[in-house]
Formats: sequence, structure tokens, C-alpha cells
Amino acid sequence: MSEPILHECGIALIRLRKPLSYYIEKYGTTYAMNKMYILMEKQHNRGQDGAGIANIKINQKPGFRFFSRYRSIKAQPVAHLFKKIGKKYQKAQKEGKEKFKDENWLKEKVAFSGELWLGHLRYGTHGLNAIENVHPFLRQNNWRSRNLVMAGNFNMTNVDELFNILVDLGQHPKEKVDTVTVMEKIGHFLDEEVQTLFQKYKGNYTNREVSEIIEDELDLGRVLRRACKDFDGGYTMAGLTGSGSAFVVRDPSGIRPAYYYADDEIVVVASEKPAIKTAFNIDYSQIQEIQPGFALVINKDGAYSQQQILKAREKKSCSFERVYFSRGTDPEIYQERKQLGRLLVPQILKAINFDLKNTIFSYVPNTAETAFLGMMASIEDYLISKQKDFIVDGKPTVDSFEDILSFRPRIEKIVIKDVKLRTFITDDVHRDDMVAHVYDTTYEVVNKGKDTLVVIDDSIVRGTTLEKSILKMLDRLQPKKIVVVSSAPQIRFPDCYGIDMSKMGDFVAFRALIRLIKEQGKDYLLGEIYELCQQSEQETEPVNYVKRLYEQFRYEEVSEKIADIVRPADMKAELQVVYQTVENLHKAIPHHSGDWYFTGDYPTLGGTRVVNRSYVNYMDGKLVRAY
Repeated sequence: MSEPILHECGIALIRLRKPLSYYIEKYGTTYAMNKMYILMEKQHNRGQDGAGIANIKINQKPGFRFFSRYRSIKAQPVAHLFKKIGKKYQKAQKEGKEKFKDENWLKEKVAFSGELWLGHLRYGTHGLNAIENVHPFLRQNNWRSRNLVMAGNFNMTNVDELFNILVDLGQHPKEKVDTVTVMEKIGHFLDEEVQTLFQKYKGNYTNREVSEIIEDELDLGRVLRRACKDFDGGYTMAGLTGSGSAFVVRDPSGIRPAYYYADDEIVVVASEKPAIKTAFNIDYSQIQEIQPGFALVINKDGAYSQQQILKAREKKSCSFERVYFSRGTDPEIYQERKQLGRLLVPQILKAINFDLKNTIFSYVPNTAETAFLGMMASIEDYLISKQKDFIVDGKPTVDSFEDILSFRPRIEKIVIKDVKLRTFITDDVHRDDMVAHVYDTTYEVVNKGKDTLVVIDDSIVRGTTLEKSILKMLDRLQPKKIVVVSSAPQIRFPDCYGIDMSKMGDFVAFRALIRLIKEQGKDYLLGEIYELCQQSEQETEPVNYVKRLYEQFRYEEVSEKIADIVRPADMKAELQVVYQTVENLHKAIPHHSGDWYFTGDYPTLGGTRVVNRSYVNYMDGKLVRAY
């Protein structure tokens, strides 16, 4: 409960479609910079470990820099980046005075004054939080059209395979990581595309003329179709060439999100709709989705189109985006989260034995507030129905009539995240005591030994914060019972497409499964599945063998065992853990059916290989990622 789950990442792209002078005259010199700042700041929920920004000046004269890039891992990286850029503009305005409004002078003298922008926000799901790991990445060349700047929201499951492909192509990659292999593979085919065009025109034009023709005719769609065919993973990847072309390509299952808006002035892309809505004050209906397996390609001249790059698969957009990561100001996401809360009410009423009078409802953390609102709206509907039945079928007196109409569910702010405490204590006993004080509670609102506390969260992944902090704190209030509710289903399987949930043994649902297996004397199953998972490495069409372990037990059995695991040893109140069902998840979020962390149904073969490998790692005692 209220455990941070890291997630990579967020992107923002802006292409000005008219000459820079048009925007200077209409909006002011800092128009594009201001818009990019809003796009990135409104997506800071997607990454706070670092941020980066790149800018391309189109048709820059030889001898002048056409490319700028800043990256930051400061505490507030977006603000840090734009403070640096802003200082350059302020200095230029002071020195240039009236020239500050001249397009040519600006592009020659001031960094980050170009027409093409790419921003990135990073949550590091693995690797060090070092500046070298922050996007955008740069592949440099003295030919403008061969320069490639890339940033993305992605994880690849087949990095080893992609690495070997690069080696077979004759390259010598400096690292075996997905960011490097992806950029180098796209860069390789970009080089080939440029070389093909050079060979086509070199006999009829001067080299300088050929270079300009290449920039105008560069076919990024063809580059991406050749480069992306071996990718297995979830991805939205954005790239800029030094000559001013750009692309944003999305995986064939639509796992990672990407949206865009375009008019005669601008093309803009972001990972979330609210960022575009806020930055440009447009209707949500004007914001479009980049289709799975397609790329939004923007040519040097500003023309744009969606081009199919790979054959689309069944759409499996990440449902966790909707439950947890994306901003709840998106109207569709807001309603989906409310519906998740509504659909939990039958289970909650059963857990409290329909005793609303002696039940207090609350939520933790703040991201669960929307689901809480939906839950309480459904509780109100239930109460109205009961009031109606009582009035119609019963024989109410004046006093009972007044009592029934005046009754309201009890809502309190029970859990408060007080401060972000740091501790330098290294022993577990004292560290746990310090962690318990990260949260505070509202006292003297619980009728001791009589009330039930219902506390809703958006997800319960590891269960450690529940055990070490939340439940201990709530138990001090001396309720009769505590019901912990998760608006997401049980997280049973690792993610390999961008969320920091990669080690099987971290999941409280998996630990509950293992305990059930051992308590019921079915340990032999662990070895059988281990052997099958090992053998699956050689299978061309692997299946998720770990699902067979979960099939041994009812969903409620696993929830009950989770309650046993997270229950502190000295806890006095009764405890029940209620999870959202997968069926209701799909009812609430019908258009984002990617549910592999809950069901084990991965949209790519690489994902299935990862879950089997993760299980083998668990059995071998290896605390490493499986991809």
C-alpha cells in the first residue's frame, strides 16, 4: 500500500510548422520553450529521476550549431533545465536588444531557438541514476541527416538478440542495454537510407546539392520498417534527425501510450493527453492517438502522416497506466478510476457485514482518492436503495423516518503522509520503526473495539509498507476490524515493458502463493514448474508455466494468505484484504486491456519468456531482472 512503483517514462515533442519569425511576431520569442516546459511539467508524474531536452534548428547555416541538448538529474530536473535555457534567452535579450526578435540572429546566437524540440522525463527502473542514463541520446555525424537524437518510454525484452544483430551488422556497441541497441539499430538503417539516396543522385548534382536533396527526400517510414522488425517489448520511441525530420513510433500492441495534436502551426506529441490539453488549450476530441504499429512521421518541410511500420497485434494498452501512473485529470481516466471504486462495493459491503453505521471509510495515498470517490458514490446508491425499501415496505415512525433519511456514511481522513523521512540507521529493527513514522493518523475518530476501518489504495504490490507502517499505525486506533482494499487486482507476474515490477519474489501475491503451496504439501509443483520454465528457453512458442501454480487456488484464498503475510505480529484488530477482480478491471477500463501483471497473458513472446525466466531466477535465488 502506498508503495512507490517506478515507471519509465514520458516524452514530449514539438515541431513548429511555420518560419520562426511567425511565432516571434505572433506569440513572442519564447513561445516554443514555454510550451515545451508546460508539456514536460504536466508529465512530471512520469519521471522525477532525471529529464532531458534537445533542440534542432532547421536549415541552419554551415558553421553554426544546429543542435542543442541539456540533461539533468537535479532534485527538480525539469525546472533546472528550463532555468538554464531561460538564462540563455535572458542574456541574448540583454545583449541583442532589438535583434532578439530577428529569426536569423536568434538561431545563430542563441541555443534552443530551433523549430524542433524533444523532451524526456525519466524514472529509472534499473541502472544507476546517472546523467549518462538520461534521454535524449545522441548519435552524431558530420552529415546533418545522419545525426539522430532519441528518447523513449520503452523496455525491450530481447536486448541480447538485438545486440547480436548489431554485431552481425558489423557494429561494435559500447553497451548491452536497450537504449543503446535501439538507437544504434535505427541509426544503422538511417545511414543506409542516406547512403542509398546519395548513390542515386551523386552523378547528377554536387555533393552539397545531394545533401540537401537527401534531407528533403529522407524516408523515415522505410528506416523504421527495417529497424523495428526485430523489436520485442513495449515502446513509444521518438527521434529527431539533424536535418529536421522527426518520428514517434509505437509498439504493435500499443502497450505504451502516445498522443498527438496537429494544426497549421504546430505538431505536438506527448505520453498523456492532459499535457497537450493544458499546453495548447484545445478540446480533448482534437487529440489523437498514435495507432499501435504506426509511426507519426514529420518531414523536414513540416508535413506529417501516420505510417504503418509493423503489423498491428491485438491492442493491449497498459491498464496500469489508467489505474496508477497517468494523470487523473484526463476525463476518461478519471471516470475509469471512479468505476474501479464503484465495482468494489459488493465485496466491501460483505467484508463489513453490511454494517455501515459502524464503518469508517478512507483512502491512502492521494492517488487513490478518485477510486475512493467512486466507492463512496456506490455506497450512497446502496444506502438510497435501502432507504427506499424501508420507506416503502416498512412502517416508519417519525423518529425512524428522520433517522433513516439523515444517515450518512462516515468518511474520515485517517492516514496522512506526514514527511519524507530519511534514516541513516542500518539495522532492520530500528529502520522499520523509523519507516513507520512516515505516515501519521487522525486520532479519536474511531470508536475503539467497535468500528471497522475501510481503507482503499490503488494497488498493493509488495505489501511491505502495509506490514511495517500502515497497519501498525491503524491498529493503534483500536478498531474492531481493518479492511484494506486495492482498486487493482492482485499483481502476480512481473512486468517487462517499462514498470519496475520485475522480480517475482517481490510480489506479496506470489509470496502468498508459495506459502499456500508449502502449507498444503504441494512443494513438488515448484520443481515441476521450474523444469518446465527452464525448458521453455528453447521453445519457439513458449507458454507461461507459472500460471499453473496460481490455478491451484481460488482468488480469495490468495487474498486471505496475503492478509496473513502483511499482518504485523502484534496486531489486535481483525484484518481482511480485498482485491479488485480482473473481470471488473476490464469492465472499468474496457479499452486498455493489457493485464499481464494480473493474468500472466503477455502480448509478446518476449514477455512470456521473461516470466518463466523470472521464476527460474527466484528458484535459483538470483535477485536480478529477467530481461
